[in-house]
Amino acid sequence: MRSMGPFAYGRPSLWGVIRKSPEDFVVEEQLGFEPDVAEQGEHLWLWIEKRGQNTLWVAQALAEWMGCHPSKVGFAGLKDRHAVTRQWISIHLGNRPDPDWKTCAIEGVSILKATRATRKIQRGRLAGNRFELTIRDWECPVGTDWQSEMDERLGRVAVSGVPNFFGEQRFGDNNVGRARRLFAGELHGKRSKPKQGFYLSAARSYLFNEVLSLRVAEQTWNRLMPGEVAQLDGSQSFFKPSEAETLSGTLDTRLESLDIHPTGPLPGIGEPVVDGDVAELERTCLAAHADLVDGLCRFNVKAMRRSLRSRVGDLKWQWQSEAGEPILRLSFGLSAGCFATTVLRELIAYQP
Repeated sequence: MRSMGPFAYGRPSLWGVIRKSPEDFVVEEQLGFEPDVAEQGEHLWLWIEKRGQNTLWVAQALAEWMGCHPSKVGFAGLKDRHAVTRQWISIHLGNRPDPDWKTCAIEGVSILKATRATRKIQRGRLAGNRFELTIRDWECPVGTDWQSEMDERLGRVAVSGVPNFFGEQRFGDNNVGRARRLFAGELHGKRSKPKQGFYLSAARSYLFNEVLSLRVAEQTWNRLMPGEVAQLDGSQSFFKPSEAETLSGTLDTRLESLDIHPTGPLPGIGEPVVDGDVAELERTCLAAHADLVDGLCRFNVKAMRRSLRSRVGDLKWQWQSEAGEPILRLSFGLSAGCFATTVLRELIAYQP
């Protein structure tokens, strides 16, 4: 199964290791707002740092530590297990006093600060994430100026962004296959709502990646086609360009500045909002996966749109040396739902 398709800037020829240790992959959540601090608020917000643990496991562990149901715990997004990550997690305490959170002993988890607030943290309510990555153990073609090649690729990514593929971690251990079995009535036994949600999400993500792969191959992932629906950068606002806007050339300027992006389908229930060339391309591509599209509709998943392109915000890089070997340190920001691995795949043929 292909989860990500062609490369926007050609297949990289350089190899590197991106997670030799968790400290080589640092993620910091950016909610885009501050906690509404209130001394009498019913929710305790914890700013945590974790290593080697996933967010769901940490949320469960915090619920057990507090002696409350897991539904009382809130967080905005799932963070990678194989990394050092920092994020807010909320716990509904009601009128209970604050625990001595400094005594909390959960493996791989540190509580950096705590504050009371009036509301629970809701899933998906975040602006994005900031990444600090280290690439090491390079394998490069002999006789090439490979560092200059990497600098050139980084410059192109900084200016033009990358295809907004769902990263391979979205697909887990054959979650698309499990979705197919679920839709065919072949997935027997008890399954939790979160697991079923993973299967449905993997199916939609796979279909989106299939359409995006076709747009990358045709080099239309970063321009508007007839019948397009565009998305404003860093938001969930979509609009259909008028004929006057298309003819005026102002949309080309906005596209070049990464202010707007073309979009692709997250299939489900709902009438198509695109028409023309875009509708025909998506219809043809998705027809090869009718079982997934029909299954998503039968499970009442709502159709949505997603940007085909991701801005790589404030991309900075620096070459350094450790033990006489070159390492590359990167830092950049991505909007919520975008994957750092989709940035890395345009830069290196990486070893996880």
